Amino acid sequence: MVDTVEINRVNIRDSLSVDVSAWMDHPDDMDFRPALSVSGTTFTITSLSNGTTLASVELDDAQMEAVVRDQAAELRVKFYVHGMHGRLKDIHPIIADGKAKKLATANWKTTQSVSFK
Repeated sequence: MVDTVEINRVNIRDSLSVDVSAWMDHPDDMDFRPALSVSGTTFTITSLSNGTTLASVELDDAQMEAVVRDQAAELRVKFYVHGMHGRLKDIHPIIADGKAKKLATANWKTTQSVSFK
């Protein structure tokens, strides 16, 4: 199950693009089914699993025009897991590369329809 969702950035590419960080409770959690909606100028991401509001943000005029025109938004999600990400204190270099090890993050990009209320 998803623990928290943070909207990092909202911008316009070909359509409205929303960058999101999703923090999961456990590495085997796969229950992230977002639904997108707009009420007034508030863009909201809700969970289809239980109907709770995960995150919301106010849109400006250009962003509202793009989402109304396309009736869809591009969702770009980075998944993080509590206990695996965000707590790496000792970076151990890989001698062969000369680079430090980084924790893997899963990325997900999809275009979803937006419902208007």
